Amino acid sequence: MTRAIRLTLLLIAIVLVQTTILPYLRVFGVVADLGLVATIAVAYREGPETGAIFGFAAGLSMDLFLQTPLGLSALAYALTGYFIGILQGGLLRRAWWVPPVLGALGGIIAGLLFIGIGALVGQEQLFALRSLRLVLLAAVYDAIVAPIMFPIVSFAIRGAGPRTTSEVGRPGW
Repeated sequence: MTRAIRLTLLLIAIVLVQTTILPYLRVFGVVADLGLVATIAVAYREGPETGAIFGFAAGLSMDLFLQTPLGLSALAYALTGYFIGILQGGLLRRAWWVPPVLGALGGIIAGLLFIGIGALVGQEQLFALRSLRLVLLAAVYDAIVAPIMFPIVSFAIRGAGPRTTSEVGRPGW
């Protein structure tokens, strides 16, 4: 099975879990964003282009279940995936703290992009102090979920050789 098919199947599974199970696992009114965390893991493993493409697909899939403008999550996820993909070149591969830190950082970046772009396109209700609180709480939740999601994504893209120069000669996830 090709890497693209495995990533597509992973995305379908993530959307199913995100929409059916995670709404019942709310903590302080937020849920982990599996699509975003998977985007971060893909960008970390595969680089900025693949991270942005996967992020767009994951965000668009999540947008179908939200009441915000279609494409808002897709844009936020794609930009976050691209940024994390660029950032990953300078990170150590064996550090245990990388997935939680990237999960939190990606959650904050995507959340702020979602709020900022949403406010620009007429979603003024997103531009509130409550939204910032939710972004920070969701980022903590994403950081907790990241150590679980990174190995799952790595399993889905197994067999692919190192995609970035920083991975050559280093064991991946």
